[in-house]
Amino acid sequence: MRCPRCRAVLRTSRPAALDRVLAFALATPPLMAIALTASFLTLSGGGARQEASVIDAANAVAHANTWPLALAVGALIVALPLLRALALAYVLLPIRLGRGPARRAARTFRLAVELRPWAMAEIFLIGVAVVLVKVSGLASVSLGPAFWSFVTLAALALMEDAALCERSVWDLIR
Repeated sequence: MRCPRCRAVLRTSRPAALDRVLAFALATPPLMAIALTASFLTLSGGGARQEASVIDAANAVAHANTWPLALAVGALIVALPLLRALALAYVLLPIRLGRGPARRAARTFRLAVELRPWAMAEIFLIGVAVVLVKVSGLASVSLGPAFWSFVTLAALALMEDAALCERSVWDLIR
């Protein structure tokens, strides 16, 4: 789309963007299930070995009388990215199947847009990377499937943001 006055490009089409965003959104729930249930990392040192999952870490924080922090971390790294992915799938799947927009698609898409800054799985990974650098001098660290699931989720979130054209989705659901 070009400006009628100066001919500057205002918006370009992104071929198959809807399909890519929908694929990323549909891939998020199974990856999140792996991230929550599988081993995140294993620490070995001094003859001891400890395996931890994301749920174990949340429980450890919650038992230390800091349950509000555990709740906030869980929301930011698990619940909000999952809710955003489900909202995008709810909005885009019926359109992709040729059924037109779902009921309350505009409200749901607005929620997905508003959740993006708060869905922080990638920020969680940066924090984990810093901790791993510090801990690796004390013990042997093995990364589990949940860690790689979170890495994949962070990559999907970045690719989803690059592929998503909010204006195009608004045009489709109005």
